[in-house]
Amino acid sequence: MLKNVHTNKNLMHDPYLQARLGLGIRFMTSSKRVQDRSHKKRVQDLEIVTEKLKILSKFLLLFEVLKQEPENVIQVRNLEQYRRQINLPKPHRMSEFLAKSPKLFELYKDQRGTLWCGLTRAAENLIEEEEEIIAKNSDKAAEHVTRMLMMAVDKRLALDKIVHYRRDFGLPLDFRIGWVHNYPELFKVVKPFTPYDEGEYLELALWRPEWAITELEKKQMGINDEYSCKDHAPGLLSLSFPMKFPRDYKKVYRYGGKIEHFQKMEYLSPYADGKELKAGSREFDKRAVAIMHELLSFTIEKRLVTDHLTHFRREFVMPQKLMRLLLKHIGIFYVSERGKRFSVFLNEAYEGTELIEKHPLVMWKEKVQNLVGYRGKKRRFGTSEDLQDEDDRDLFGSESDDDNGTVETEGEEDCMSELEGTASLEDDSEMEIDEIHMAYKD
Repeated sequence: MLKNVHTNKNLMHDPYLQARLGLGIRFMTSSKRVQDRSHKKRVQDLEIVTEKLKILSKFLLLFEVLKQEPENVIQVRNLEQYRRQINLPKPHRMSEFLAKSPKLFELYKDQRGTLWCGLTRAAENLIEEEEEIIAKNSDKAAEHVTRMLMMAVDKRLALDKIVHYRRDFGLPLDFRIGWVHNYPELFKVVKPFTPYDEGEYLELALWRPEWAITELEKKQMGINDEYSCKDHAPGLLSLSFPMKFPRDYKKVYRYGGKIEHFQKMEYLSPYADGKELKAGSREFDKRAVAIMHELLSFTIEKRLVTDHLTHFRREFVMPQKLMRLLLKHIGIFYVSERGKRFSVFLNEAYEGTELIEKHPLVMWKEKVQNLVGYRGKKRRFGTSEDLQDEDDRDLFGSESDDDNGTVETEGEEDCMSELEGTASLEDDSEMEIDEIHMAYKD
């Protein structure tokens, strides 16, 4: 009998048959990649946003390269080192890529026949405008950096890590060597306290009680005057997070009660000390959601590349499996799987493809986008393989198009500061399907 049972083809796939036969066999739910799992939960509008930002990031990188050159010009052959950063595969030529955007870049040859690239007058005006916007909003960016330090366990963060957020927070190109020294009343650069650590850290210089109030508290409690909260002490909160689910995600009705229970749970403020919370507990996870919500609220596009966040798991007391957390709370966050680098959005900040409240730098980027001539279509993305870079082919295409060995590098601002590559996402890229459904388990 037992022999026949074990040779039955249906046994391995039928847990009810196993139970009836008294076989103590436990099968784990099969894991799938995020790309395969999220088809029914994909938000098309935010995928379009990701696609546009991916294209735009190539040009922002080249802007920064040219800004550091004398008279804003460079030999085209010297741009070859940035092929990977702008995702330009061979045999496509750098000159062809630049020529696709004549409103931004000018190409010319000198007397020796060397090809040079410079900025058009329109591009130079845009760069000047960007610098003015960054300078005008510098104090707000300094507040956000300070609040990050206030959330950190040791009230300090490695500069090498903060630099990942430079563009997201609207910080200037000289962030590390100049800008960080402009606010000594808020933070200061310190040397490491451990042997063999050659990095530099940004350390909180002054605790600001009026800044220890989350963006969610301000909105839901109608707090407009921060200075009226100078005696504020962060503690337990019982606020609900705004939620938006994908249109095709029907299971929200099945788990509505558990979601409501999660929303009503008290949690510790991101600005309160969370070191004593037990990892994996509901209180720990909800505070981690609050930290993610706060960090995304600080960014100009309410979006971050997820592998940048993995650097801060210890400092912000967040779970080791950070991707699991983001995927579990699909109503609060949306994870876009663009190749090897995932982006996380704050759902409440978007209406369709548009940000509800636009930072001046977002409007500036839209001006750049218009000169790039992006012609993205609102096509539906089916599987991960359908997320092909059609717009890349518009930019890179030539008479002899040959796509081979492309590398997903959206958000590669790290090359500007010669940082090492970001941490691998292999450990965070898979989770059990049932864990999404049981995210709000009592």
